[in-house]
Formats: sequence, structure tokens, C-alpha cells
Amino acid sequence: MNELEQYRERMFDEIRHVDEEGREFWYARELAKVLEYKRWDKFKNVINKALVSCSNSENIVDNHFSQLGRMVSLGSDALREVSDYKLSRYACYLITQNADSSKREVALGQTYFAMQTRKQEILEKNYEDLTETEKRFYKREKIRRKNLVLNKAARDAGVKNFDKFHNAGYKGLYNGETANDIAKRKGLRYREDILDNMGSDELAANEFRISLASQKLKNENIQGEANANHAHFEVGSIVREAIIEAGGTVPEKLPTPEKSLKELKKEELKKIDGGMFGNSFKNYISRFYNFNN
Repeated sequence: MNELEQYRERMFDEIRHVDEEGREFWYARELAKVLEYKRWDKFKNVINKALVSCSNSENIVDNHFSQLGRMVSLGSDALREVSDYKLSRYACYLITQNADSSKREVALGQTYFAMQTRKQEILEKNYEDLTETEKRFYKREKIRRKNLVLNKAARDAGVKNFDKFHNAGYKGLYNGETANDIAKRKGLRYREDILDNMGSDELAANEFRISLASQKLKNENIQGEANANHAHFEVGSIVREAIIEAGGTVPEKLPTPEKSLKELKKEELKKIDGGMFGNSFKNYISRFYNFNN
């Protein structure tokens, strides 16, 4: 478990990119290094097999594999244009399935994407049909992506102290509470993620705050760290007032779930390690990745 978590954080997440619309993608050349393919021509053979697998599974290849040229550093000030691919999560899965499984990194990558399959299964279901735990995973993933967009908007506005910026939003939504205040009230350990310890309703309130804050910074072309912090506080306050006016429960009054999402992830991984998907795993994962990026 620790090995997989370390792998996820150190390898896949560090090379994951997010475009301006919050969609994640990977570059094939960066993925090749993670999977310890030293020669591009050998990795290109793996990509070609993955392209065939994608087509055979009746997915639209261009939605998952986008060929492009991009500039890379040669280790000095020099740059060189190389051919590359912009890959969806499903494309990365297909590549790991067609790569050399004797490589430890490839085997770990296959397990990593098994976990991502479960996330995609949740995303494909109607929100109303989800369990509370599934709603939490769904909302937490949306917040993760939207926070990346918000951070970019804040950076463009001149924000340098991101802790202060995010606390401004929390203060507006939580009647003056900072992230640390929220963590203490919930009884969390040091550095434990407060978002992983929220129920679906509390996560929904924060998702709304994050979306509005990002829009406000960009639409009003807000500049200056102080102005950005004030805008985030204002948005948090507006969301809080909307909850009160609608007769809802303010976020600090909502219950904290018994288990964090981190704990629930570990339970999901144990199910996967126990053979939850069986021999039909490849068809199963293909079905849930058949979506347009």
C-alpha cells in the first residue's frame, strides 16, 4: 500500500498536467521515463499497440491520443522540437497494459489505473444514485481539478501566499474560520487534509466557492494579492449567505464523516488487490473509460 501511494505521488501525479478547462493529461515522453523506457523507438512500439487496443475497444482514438510536437530542453539553454503525444488517462492505462509487465514500474502503473477505474465508474453514474461515500469521492475529485484552475487564476492575479489566499475563502464561507481552525474543530491530526474529511454537502459548498472565485478573478481581471484575497473572502461570504437564505445548514454545522477519503481509498485498493475485477478487468475498464476528454 505504501509503495503504491508513493508511486502515485512521485511518478504519475508529478507528470500529470491540467489544461485551462481543468482536464488532465500526460505527455508520452514523460510517461516513458516513469516506466523506465530509455529509448523512444521502443516506447513508440508500445504506443502503437495501445492505439490498436483503443480502436478495437471502439473508442475514438483522437480523444485519447493527440500527436504533437513540443520543445524540450537539452540540458542547457538549447531547445529542440520533438514529436510527442498528449495522452488521456485511458491512453495511459492502455500503454501500461501493452508495456513490459516485467518492469516493476509498469506493474505498479497497472494497479494505479485500476484505482482510477473505480473513480471513473463513480463519475459515469447519475449523482442521485451514488452512495454518500461515492458522492464524496466525486466531489473531492472535482474540487481537486477546480482548485488547480483557481490557483492558476490566483497566480495570474499576483498571488504569492496561497495559504493566505485559500484561507480568505474559508473565512468567508466558515464565518471567520481558517483551514487550521476547521481542522482543529474536526479533531484532525496535523497536516491531515480537511477536504478529505468533509461530507458531500460540505464539499459541494466548497466546490461552489472555488468555481465562483475562479470566475470572479478572471471575469473582473482582478490584480494584486490583497484584491484577490478580498475577492475570495467575498465569494465565500456570498456562498454562505446563499446557504442561509435557502434554509440550508452552514458548513461548520455539518457532521464530519467517520472515515477520511484517504482511509476509504486504502479499503478500495485492498478490494482491487484481492482480485475484485477478475479476468474481465480489461473489458471492464475500457467500458468506463469510453468518454470524451
